[in-house]
Amino acid sequence: MIRVSKLLSEQGLCSRREADSYIARGWVWADGERVTELGTRVLPTAKLTLDQHAAMMQDQRVTILLNKPIGYVSGQAEDGYQPASVLITAETQLETDTERFQHINRRGLAPAGRLDIDSTGLLVLTQDGRIAKQLVGENSPVEKEYLVRVEGKLAPGDLERLRHGLELDGEALKPAKVKWQNADQLNFILQEGKKRQIRRMCEMVGLKVVGLKRIRIGHVLLGDLPPGKWRFLRGNESFL
Repeated sequence: MIRVSKLLSEQGLCSRREADSYIARGWVWADGERVTELGTRVLPTAKLTLDQHAAMMQDQRVTILLNKPIGYVSGQAEDGYQPASVLITAETQLETDTERFQHINRRGLAPAGRLDIDSTGLLVLTQDGRIAKQLVGENSPVEKEYLVRVEGKLAPGDLERLRHGLELDGEALKPAKVKWQNADQLNFILQEGKKRQIRRMCEMVGLKVVGLKRIRIGHVLLGDLPPGKWRFLRGNESFL
């Protein structure tokens, strides 16, 4: 038996936090029976559905794409640096975005993944637990692509080590796609996101990272979104 909240999350219907809220409101059904008690367990094969009220609430939640500049942290403010969410204002919205900013849009916005303070590029902020689950976690299938400017020279065999053969914090890293983009810039494609992973990987093969920019998350591209600007995730865009 498995908790309904966990099964809802595993099936991608909502986050576990959202699941508890929906259960408390009586908005969850398991095999045709309404679930109203937190901690309720069902068989892993149970058919779970959400009430239309939950679906309507999810439809109102927004996901934002920001081109994060250097000097902002992804999450909560730390060491005197502001969180990237302060950049989500009417003035910084992409001019061609058809849906316009409202103050309520910032409520509950949380970063779905990290981007270091000294890194730039695509950062996702969302109110939607389904999106967060897609992008965050060890089992996320979503690729993240980076352009990484480096100083130093690779020894023979070290490019292959970057692709598969390094460990961080005592754990083997998942295979990565790494190639030279040009004479001083590498292209990394990862399916995990350990803290300062690319910088630490490069240090292990004698390279110093002097610039790091995320240009893609799944099927969603940074494109020509200017630094410090943001836009809404469009209806025809999907990370998976």
